[in-house]
Order: sequence, then C-alpha cells, then structure tokens
Amino acid sequence: MTSDLTPRQKSVLDFIIAFQQAYRIAPTVREICAHLGLKGPAGIHRVLNVLKDKGYVLAEPGKKRSWRFSKKVSDGGVPVIGTIAAGRPIEAVEYPGEKVAISPAVFGCERCFGLRVMGDSMIDAHILDGDLAIIRPQQRVDSGAIAAVMVQDVLTEATLKIVHFNRSTLSLEAANPAYPPMVFRGRQRKKVSILGKFVGIVRRS
Repeated sequence: MTSDLTPRQKSVLDFIIAFQQAYRIAPTVREICAHLGLKGPAGIHRVLNVLKDKGYVLAEPGKKRSWRFSKKVSDGGVPVIGTIAAGRPIEAVEYPGEKVAISPAVFGCERCFGLRVMGDSMIDAHILDGDLAIIRPQQRVDSGAIAAVMVQDVLTEATLKIVHFNRSTLSLEAANPAYPPMVFRGRQRKKVSILGKFVGIVRRS
C-alpha cells in the first residue's frame, strides 16, 4: 500500500502512526522534525502535504496536533491471534475477531498478524510487556532474526526470541541477560517451528 511513497515520506508516516498508537494523540510538527533530526519545519510541511494528497494523513486546521493517519492506513486492521511470551514459553491463546486498527501493508506485508507480548525477556530489543508484536508469516528466517516460534513439548507453546542456527543446534535467545538461551540439538530441533518474522510493534496504550 505504501509503495508510492519515498523513503522520507514513509519515515514521516511511520512516525505519525507509531506516535499516535503509543500516545493516542497526533504528533506536533516540531516532534516530527525532532524525530527526523531536522531543525526547521519547511521540508516536513511539504512531505505532510504530499501524504495528505495521497490519502495517508488528515489535517485538522487550527490544531497544534493536527496531522493524523487516515482511514486508508487503518482499513482492514491487523488481526490479533494470540499471546506470545517474551520470557518463558506460554500456551498459545487465540483472540477471535480482535484487530488493531492499522493496515498490515504499513509493515510491508498483507498477511501480518499480531501477538500480544507477555514478559520482559525482549526488553533490550525494545519489545515490552503488553506491546503488540507484528509478525509476518513465514517458515524460515535468517540466523539472528527475531521470530515468533512454537515449541512443541507437553503444550504447544509460543515465544518471541532471537533465533540462531548453526550446523548442529538451534537456539532461542532472549534480549535480556537474565534469561538463558533455549538450545535444541539434533532431533530436538524438530520441536521448534517458526510462525513468522517479527516486523514491527504497536505500543500498549
């Protein structure tokens, strides 16, 4: 959906979306400039007007916090399909019908889904308890990627971890030194299946 935007336009739109999701208010032009490291607002106003003309943002004249993402961005929504541990694995739980009002295309995919984070094991990756992790469905990821995985044992369990591969082991590592890695060797590796790659986050309200 955002393929018609330049990198600068998309970075401004991404910031507006993230700010509005995090704080439930629109950012000021000054806050957008500060995020992008710009001293003056002239260039940002041009970008905002392009985003408005393309239907991605709406302006409310006379308000300091006037630039909000539009229905074009939120149409469809990202389905929330469960809870995922950022800590010890937990049983996967589904939430039928729940959605977050933001288009999957914002995250670069059409079939993304959300998993609600529980725990603090990914805090050094800035993934916090209560956040919504956005996952792109895929069965393989590169070593070092953050992924949602299922660990088959007594329960079917879901966890969000940094995945590392080598020839003989698969390890699921936290972004918090308080948590030791989970290492699977040989046939144990078959217990781990990848649900998808972590591609973004929506902060808890």
